[in-house]
Amino acid sequence: MASRVLIVEDDPAQRRILEELVKRFGFDPVAVDGGQRALDTLKAASGGTIELVILDLNMPGMDGLEFLERMQGVRGDLPVIVQTAQGSIETVIKAMRAGADDFVVKPVSPERLKVSIQNLLKVNALTEEVKRLNKKVGGALTFGDLIASSPAMANVMRLGRRGAQSNIPILIEGELGVGKEMIARAIQGESERVGKPFVAVNCGAIPENLVESILFGHEKGAFTGATGKHIGKFQEADGGTLFLDEVAELPLDIQVKLLRAIQEGEVDPVGARKPVKVNIRLVSATNRNMIEMVKAGQFREDLYYRLNVFPIMVPPLRDRKEDIPALVDHFITRFAAEEGRKVRGIDPNALNLLRAYGWPGNVRQLENTVFRAIVLCEGDTLEIQDFPQIASLVEGYEVKIPAAPALPPKPALPQGQAAISGYSPMPRSTGAAVSDGMALGIPVVTDGGHIRKLEEVEADMIRLALNRYRGQMSEVARKLGIGRSTLYRKMKDLGLDEAIG
Repeated sequence: MASRVLIVEDDPAQRRILEELVKRFGFDPVAVDGGQRALDTLKAASGGTIELVILDLNMPGMDGLEFLERMQGVRGDLPVIVQTAQGSIETVIKAMRAGADDFVVKPVSPERLKVSIQNLLKVNALTEEVKRLNKKVGGALTFGDLIASSPAMANVMRLGRRGAQSNIPILIEGELGVGKEMIARAIQGESERVGKPFVAVNCGAIPENLVESILFGHEKGAFTGATGKHIGKFQEADGGTLFLDEVAELPLDIQVKLLRAIQEGEVDPVGARKPVKVNIRLVSATNRNMIEMVKAGQFREDLYYRLNVFPIMVPPLRDRKEDIPALVDHFITRFAAEEGRKVRGIDPNALNLLRAYGWPGNVRQLENTVFRAIVLCEGDTLEIQDFPQIASLVEGYEVKIPAAPALPPKPALPQGQAAISGYSPMPRSTGAAVSDGMALGIPVVTDGGHIRKLEEVEADMIRLALNRYRGQMSEVARKLGIGRSTLYRKMKDLGLDEAIG
């Protein structure tokens, strides 16, 4: 979904110009003719979707400065770009002190306005991401912080909020990568245990001989290698929430001890003389069909019903594709910042490609796919070619590689030197790479015995690779150790792309 931009401008002509510019930049404009109408728009139910304001300072009735002051009580988090005429710098300074983030001078330069909007939206998104991470670390993440506005997630959000209000054991079910841990964190963030320890344990990743010790702890000397006391995950989570991910992977003998810990509210550390009382909120998760496991004798029936008091089923990403645009924007902001890239968004056609894919790996696969695209991207917008693996799996979105160009005529070689197309590699056993001014049939010196220019040798190397691999550009680029886009750029710079249509 395109970012919504609120335009506050009393001049009809200027308002229409700004609307067209904002549309051209790929955003969704919402235009009003005064400060009061702008406040009413922000207070409305849809006001929460506004992400930026473009504000004229000189308006009749409520001027820009008064609007900025009153906006702080409605949406003080919104970035604001103010418009000013030449010579009103003092007014701009007042506006910046009142909460504006940037200014543009009338008549508005489209490029200047575009850069300002993009930069402020990026900074605001990064700020929101930092807030989200801080809340996650602090155990205060809520359902409002999750990217889950699709109809398929409505029941998950409703059940999660209801379950958070009590201490009832919760079992979160869903495929791998759907975000079960994030749901568990949101449950804690909306419960009375907010801010308390949140301890996550992947039961399927613990060696079987260490499960008991890791979950329940051990005393010093309890077994070989126990050189000190270990309190275990149950005691680490005391007062907070214990999240047992992939709980179905627990061995049967540990399931008995887990059942006792849940029922009695105490654990028996290995080697301890007496049990230890713990006060935890238990949230479990699984991607397995636990009913079938119970029938097959792979999971204790009594433990299953003890864990499955309040089940929540998280739908796969293919059933909640309405969330994909927001998730993609979230990942772009995060990874662009982490990788130091200037990627600001995604092309609509590329977004349609991601919507058309089935995502068997769910949100985790989408996250890794966007990460890879950020690394591949050479511009400021993710394009279809940045998702080659996904495009190859979706009908109608195959990444097309340009046909190999017809090679321009090669320069005449000095007498006695072999043509490149007929080169003959020297045996490796000779240990020689260059002989008689030749390297694999490519002349490296001029008739006068001087070294040829690097770009001339590079052009010959590219011709050689194109001939040897029959113009297969991906293979040529791979063998030369460069990216395909870099190969095309070098061919253009060296005049080798004349035949590309």
